[in-house]
Amino acid sequence: MHMADALISPAVGGVMWAASAGLAAYSAKKVQADLDESKVPLMGVLGAAVFAAQMINFTIPGTGSSGHLGGGLILAALLGPYAGFLVMASILTIQALFFGDGGLLALGCNIFNMGVYSCFIAYPLLFKPLTKNKFSSGRIFFGATIAAVIGLQLGAFSVVLETLFSGISDLPFGTFVLLMQPIHLAIGVVEGLITTAAITFVWKARPEIIERAAEGKAYGKLSMRKVIVGFALFAVCTGGALSWFASANPDGLEWSMFHTSGKEELEAPGGIHQALAALQEKTAFLPDYGFKQAETAVTETETGSEETWPAVNGGTSLSGLLGGLLTLVFAGMIGAGLRFMKKHA
Repeated sequence: MHMADALISPAVGGVMWAASAGLAAYSAKKVQADLDESKVPLMGVLGAAVFAAQMINFTIPGTGSSGHLGGGLILAALLGPYAGFLVMASILTIQALFFGDGGLLALGCNIFNMGVYSCFIAYPLLFKPLTKNKFSSGRIFFGATIAAVIGLQLGAFSVVLETLFSGISDLPFGTFVLLMQPIHLAIGVVEGLITTAAITFVWKARPEIIERAAEGKAYGKLSMRKVIVGFALFAVCTGGALSWFASANPDGLEWSMFHTSGKEELEAPGGIHQALAALQEKTAFLPDYGFKQAETAVTETETGSEETWPAVNGGTSLSGLLGGLLTLVFAGMIGAGLRFMKKHA
């Protein structure tokens, strides 16, 4: 559900940038209350794991579409909503800057759509009341599935509204929303299952992490070794090899755009859109999670035979490993910086 700049006007993009930046600043202030040395490495490794997981699109049977994990609910459940939001913002920023996934103008929209609803609505207003902080496998499954579905529905509807208010595309509101909501309902169910698995793993290994995150308490001297090693191995294996098995079908947003307008990608207007596209082309050293190709090679690929599956590709593996490492460092630096500020306040 990473929006491209072609859907967003400068006005809408600017407003959403301001909203997301304001929420990030507020979250940074709030997260200092329960931030300790145990949470900082967990922020980094969870960011790397979610980055890697987002590289794997899973097929939605019978639709010709695919979806990928959002991960915001996992981050909120294990880190708390404020730290979870900061990590999600880190992931999306790394993706946009270095891998060309989501536009720079639309970055504020993407952070809001994938971070705010999962961390500040789906988690505190749905997951926590549904589990009632009395965790069990059944409660986690029920709470995670309902929260993931609702959070994704809100995010998908926001994409439609932001596109509508921008008014720079020819996507009719009625058709677009009638395609976006059902396909993201199916994606939300799968996300709920994946979220259940991740939270259940931590609950069985270290239930205190989930309990203290729910209560807004510091982790103290809890041993994080098993959890950190588990998510680190997941990030390496997923980004380095399992990413080859991602579905080649368009994701829910691209699928909805295609069935609405006949195009999976829309042409962006000039001006600020072109300037930001040129900037992103320079910063994205592994565009679309692969090595840069010459125009002739791209043309041959587009007109050649169908792609093989699994798509064994060194560029994809490097993107998964390097992207995970960048996210780990970036999210870890945010945590360490806030920890330093708290100590010297």
